[in-house]
Amino acid sequence: MELGLTHKVALIAGGSSGLGLAVAEELVKEGAHVAIGARDAERLARAEAHLRLMSRGGKVLATRVDLKEHGAAKAWVEDVASKLGGPHIVVTNSAGPPPGPATKFDISAYQEAIDTVMLPAINLALASLPYMKAAKWGRLLLITSETVVRPVARFALSGTARLGIVGFASALVQELGDCGVTVNVLAPGYTRTPPVERTAGTNTSGDVEAGLRAMAAHIPLRRVGEPEEFAAAAAFLASERASFITGTVQLIDGGASVIG
Repeated sequence: MELGLTHKVALIAGGSSGLGLAVAEELVKEGAHVAIGARDAERLARAEAHLRLMSRGGKVLATRVDLKEHGAAKAWVEDVASKLGGPHIVVTNSAGPPPGPATKFDISAYQEAIDTVMLPAINLALASLPYMKAAKWGRLLLITSETVVRPVARFALSGTARLGIVGFASALVQELGDCGVTVNVLAPGYTRTPPVERTAGTNTSGDVEAGLRAMAAHIPLRRVGEPEEFAAAAAFLASERASFITGTVQLIDGGASVIG
């Protein structure tokens, strides 16, 4: 399927590993120019080299950036625009806050979750949208988690902070409709990323595979997702083919939400 992504400029937060890197891989294979940002310089360098090997004509740019610093988002977007052109596709993404029930945390933990998860996503979107509006073409993809659709008591901080992203996305949809910019939220369930593997190992005394099997017991497909499966959905939503899809929250959870 021709996705129409050749030479589109994609900016991906948290692009050095996990879901962010998987999305970057998918987009470079489609011929897009890809800019990834993350905090860990060594991991970022490895990801950049890896993406360059996979690229099919697109450029790759890696930038060390901490999006908790409010000025960093605008500086990063402007730097990417000067080197690759204004972004057409922006993927917001961050690590999740610590797990635990609602009453385990004090107000400072909730503030930290908002500062780490919600505000960086909103800030990056606001910094990027002028370029999309000027181009009359854009795809804003906001990665959250299944907690925005299906409450999970032990992920209280995640649900609280990420639901704010959904509210922000919903507010943008009508405002951007006549600009050719679509806005969609991606809500992954258990997917085989480094944080999920660490959780699986912790729950089973280091036996990651056993932990993943235990997670899969609550998924109708009887397995956790693979990052490339998530990335394929993201690439489609970023494409010309998805031009009439906006304002959605896309659950990518193997059906786990159906059985609870």
